[in-house]
Order: sequence, then structure tokens, then C-alpha cells
Amino acid sequence: MPDSGAAEFPDPAELRDEPVEYEVVRSELVYRGRVWDVRSDTVRYGDGEIVRDYVAHTGAAAVVALDDEGRMLLIQQYRHPIRSRDWEIPAGLLDVEGESPVDAARRELAEEADLVAAQWEPLVTFHSSPGGNDEVLHVFFARGLTAAAEKHARGDEESDIRLAWVPLDDVITGILEGRMRNGILAIGAFAAAERLRRSGAAGH
Repeated sequence: MPDSGAAEFPDPAELRDEPVEYEVVRSELVYRGRVWDVRSDTVRYGDGEIVRDYVAHTGAAAVVALDDEGRMLLIQQYRHPIRSRDWEIPAGLLDVEGESPVDAARRELAEEADLVAAQWEPLVTFHSSPGGNDEVLHVFFARGLTAAAEKHARGDEESDIRLAWVPLDDVITGILEGRMRNGILAIGAFAAAERLRRSGAAGH
């Protein structure tokens, strides 16, 4: 194999993102939005400085909810930036002070699908777009689903949410065929399928 200058890690378990702090010489609020702000940071890097604009994000939590038949809960709602009603999984911002990511996920499942879950486990955590925002998104696996005691009153884009229960394999096929393009949905579905495969419980 040609020498590409890449670092060699004999143990794959050692591969992990590396937190690092460079001196921020200047940080400016470029735009204060209703939900997110845009900042411009001047960072001392190497022998000079770089300027990077990014969305300052609250973070978010999302839910892969699977029923006893191996079907995954999908929701469809209007997303103005892409001018589409895309298929997603329940998700929402970490915008309640003191609320943990799993509690936010529980709240979103109840608010968007009128469901509660008996079993919760962390599924995957990722940066949604590290070159453009600082969002950390926490996805949880929810099973043992039952109807919530009360139905949530929904407004705006959530007022006409459509719910569908789709076999997990069919969700993955739809993603691979490009019929469903939501990134959180894709990561959640593939992570859930792999979690089930590794546990020997695929399709259950």
C-alpha cells in the first residue's frame, strides 16, 4: 500500500474524535435568530488565523421507535428550507433548561406521536454538520410502546403531521433508493438495524 502519510492505528478501538481547543481571538454574533444564532470566530491556527462562520446550535434529541412487529415509526411534516414534506423520526431541540437528552426524546415522542415507551437506550450520537454548526444530536432507541395518557395539541408544521409504521428493512430500502433523504432518519435507521443485527434480534 502506498504511504499516504495517514496515521496507523493497529487497534481500531483507538479511533475516536479528538477534542482540541485553539485560541479564539475574536467571536462575533453575526445574526440572532428565533431558534439559532450565527457566529463568526477568528481562531489562531498554525502560524496564522482563520475565520469561520457557523450556526450556534442548542443540540437536539431524536427517537427510533420500534414496535413489537419490527416496524419503525416515521413522521412526515413540512420543512420549509427544502420545500418538502419529508419523512423523519420524532426529534426536537434541547431547549428546555436542565432537561437531559433522553428526557427531551421522551417529550418529543409524546408531543409528536402521542406515545410513551417502556424501554429506552442510547443508540447513536453525532454531529449533524461539523463544518457549519456545533449541533450534537442524540438518538435513542425506544421500545415497549403504548399510547400516551393525553393527546398533545400540535400547531404550525406539526398540525398536520402524518404517522406511518414501516418495517425497518423497507425504511432502509427507501433511504438507499433516495426516496427518503432526511439525515437523522437515515443514521437512526441504519444504527437501529445494526444494533439489532449485533444482538441477534433483527426483525424483532
